[in-house]
Amino acid sequence: MSGLLSALLSLLPATMATAAGDADFDDAAIAQIDYPDWFKDSFLDLPDDAAMAAEAGKQGLFLFFSTQGCSYCHLFIQTSLQDPAIAARLQAHFDTLGLEIFSDAELVDFSGETTRVKTFALAEGVQFAPTLLFYDTEGQALLKLTGYYEPARFAAALEYLIGGHHAEMSLRDYLAQQDAAEAGTDTGTWTLPADALFEPPPHMLARDRMPAERPLLVLFEGKDCPRCPRFHAEVLGDAELREQLDGFDVVRLNAGDTKTPVLTPAGERTSPADWYAALGFSELPALVFFSEDGRQVLATDALVLASRMQNSIGFVTERAYERGWTYQRYARTQAIERGQAEVP
Repeated sequence: MSGLLSALLSLLPATMATAAGDADFDDAAIAQIDYPDWFKDSFLDLPDDAAMAAEAGKQGLFLFFSTQGCSYCHLFIQTSLQDPAIAARLQAHFDTLGLEIFSDAELVDFSGETTRVKTFALAEGVQFAPTLLFYDTEGQALLKLTGYYEPARFAAALEYLIGGHHAEMSLRDYLAQQDAAEAGTDTGTWTLPADALFEPPPHMLARDRMPAERPLLVLFEGKDCPRCPRFHAEVLGDAELREQLDGFDVVRLNAGDTKTPVLTPAGERTSPADWYAALGFSELPALVFFSEDGRQVLATDALVLASRMQNSIGFVTERAYERGWTYQRYARTQAIERGQAEVP
């Protein structure tokens, strides 16, 4: 951790450590990351850790990738991982390791090769914090979750693994079944509101042969989307963010639409529903950013509020991906720069 970030964390108000939900969550806050005391103390030899999990009769390993200062990581720990039922179920079936995305510490990966934690994170596609990776006792990947998962949703993802449903269907299909079964308890149905920000159909988004003048943001939404109202109110309703999005082509698609034709930036013909599935998403809203020449440079179905959206826009417009940066590296530099401006 940098000295500046350490100094910033030392100034955190004590109230941050007792956050109990996400209603008043500020994703611009710099948060101290403290793992629960039931996380495993590990020498970072993953095959050895997996073997010990097997000896204990557990299903495998849960690797929790976070980074100091990450408000989404802090919220996940304080809500989902501090939930007694979730913590007990997780501990009964998985050994949990907490890993810092940018750590230089040595780690033995599942192939037996010695590497660095940060190198392993890149190899496993860790782009955002937190990222939640589950492996079986043979080191085979079971599930990757990105971003903050509120307790009920994370509990459902755990049941997907523990109940063996991952052998039969995708997490997206499993969650859709659960949502349908619980539809009678829903408080309401989200309908996709009209917004002049979105480009009208037809959605001919191909950029593979002729680059566009502006980058592209594709937003997937759909009915019964608990996060969508907040995304529209706090992100798309923010005047500064809307001004920044004026520099993008912005397309909104219904993730449940199987009929409307779409031509993707790579020139492939599909439907919104099929494209959403092909991208591996399971949550809504989901965002995909493309460069002017059609390269996919950022994709997430994690919780995205104002600060993360601003960082995402900056990551694309500043072409940080061309420097080989991940989103989280870019976001970290932004947090440090904010700290330099704010700390006397």
